[in-house]
Amino acid sequence: MDEQRTTPVSEQRTAPKTARSAGSQTLARGLSALQLVAGTPQGLGVQEVAERLGVHRTIAHRVLTTLADFHLISRSGDGRYRAGVGTVALARGYAAGLRETALPVLRRAADELGATIALIAEEGDEAVAVAVVEPQSVDYHLSYRVGSRNPLGVGSAGLALASLHPPYTGEPEPVAEVRRSGYATTYGQVEPGAYGVAVPLRLPDPATRLCVNLITSREDVAQTSLHRMLAAAQEIGEAASA
Repeated sequence: MDEQRTTPVSEQRTAPKTARSAGSQTLARGLSALQLVAGTPQGLGVQEVAERLGVHRTIAHRVLTTLADFHLISRSGDGRYRAGVGTVALARGYAAGLRETALPVLRRAADELGATIALIAEEGDEAVAVAVVEPQSVDYHLSYRVGSRNPLGVGSAGLALASLHPPYTGEPEPVAEVRRSGYATTYGQVEPGAYGVAVPLRLPDPATRLCVNLITSREDVAQTSLHRMLAAAQEIGEAASA
């Protein structure tokens, strides 16, 4: 007669953990794929995602299909995946109260200056647009979408957000200069021919790092916008602190 085996208590306890790990791995792959696609405006193909995730093409295809089902990404005619409309809803949910507070201020400034103004948040090592307002006062202007990402420390918004971190030995001089002056101005760092003006927000929670950012192709607008941008940042900061 075969001896009946009793599963040790230690094994019983680890079984659910194994199941959770498998689920966590699937979720992590999905979130990583979403970050890759959302951070690549030109889009990514299945094989590119597979290589970057270090998984088989079949697994990458399954992950991308699931994300597309939830409208977080979409497959274009060229076969490449790009950020979908679902990411807009996610971006709107981030710091929702502050975003709603900032929008009227951004609208007034955008119309007065005739340029696109955005609320930009730090997310990891990237600067992410969580609100974008286009001017109604002019027919031609530069713009970009909610969810657009650029590296921290690059462009006016990236420099403004980096300046909100404590200073450290060897940090780039442009970041230190923004910390001293209270604003950042750049030209052509993110988009050729585009001027950027950004002002970091001073918020009650220092871990929440955001800035207001203007983009324009007109040098005169960039040069005369600073006073208005500083006022907008101060208004948003005061409202958030109230």
